Amino acid sequence: MTEIPDPLSRRDRQQQTREALVAAAREVFSEDGYHAASLARIARVAGFSKGAVYSNFEGKSALFLAVMDKNLELAEADPRHPFSPPGHPASTGWDVAGREGFPRQATQGFALATLEFIARAARDEALAPQLHQRLATILDRYDAIARSARPEGETLEAADVGRLLAALDQGAGLILLAGDVMPGPAVFTAGMRRLVDPARAAAEEAAGGAAGA
Repeated sequence: MTEIPDPLSRRDRQQQTREALVAAAREVFSEDGYHAASLARIARVAGFSKGAVYSNFEGKSALFLAVMDKNLELAEADPRHPFSPPGHPASTGWDVAGREGFPRQATQGFALATLEFIARAARDEALAPQLHQRLATILDRYDAIARSARPEGETLEAADVGRLLAALDQGAGLILLAGDVMPGPAVFTAGMRRLVDPARAAAEEAAGGAAGA
């Protein structure tokens, strides 16, 4: 006899609803941007009423932060490192999106929506601390990269190297959003390697050049 599974608890049902709303929100924010996205459309895409959104989130900004948290969670499962083997680029945003079934265009769309959100949240006394918390999480990851590959004799603090890595990686991404006018990922990977461990980067570049000669 086939066993009938136990019915989901109220908490489990609520969690499933939240996950569906977050997935729908990522899709809608990617397509419409932060300001133009409506909670009514997000609810419709998720298969719920607009009331379900307000039952789980305080409003659009809280839902957007939940999507950011989900993206940070996905990125944490695939940490990036500039000295990773070939085929694992320094910036893995596109890789994470592809593995989770999101096209590059959607990832780019959400990044643009994030710029809209940052501009709004930075001016909001209630949202700014929540935004800073997420940004601190991102900086901590670059800090961890800098610490894990810190060479002997490095005069810069690991935290400072981490911030330089963040500035290079995130800044390059920002310019790429405005138009594909930047060098390819290999150039930025080389730049990040030189920041993390200049001697090792030079040695690997020399070895690569010798091998290709």
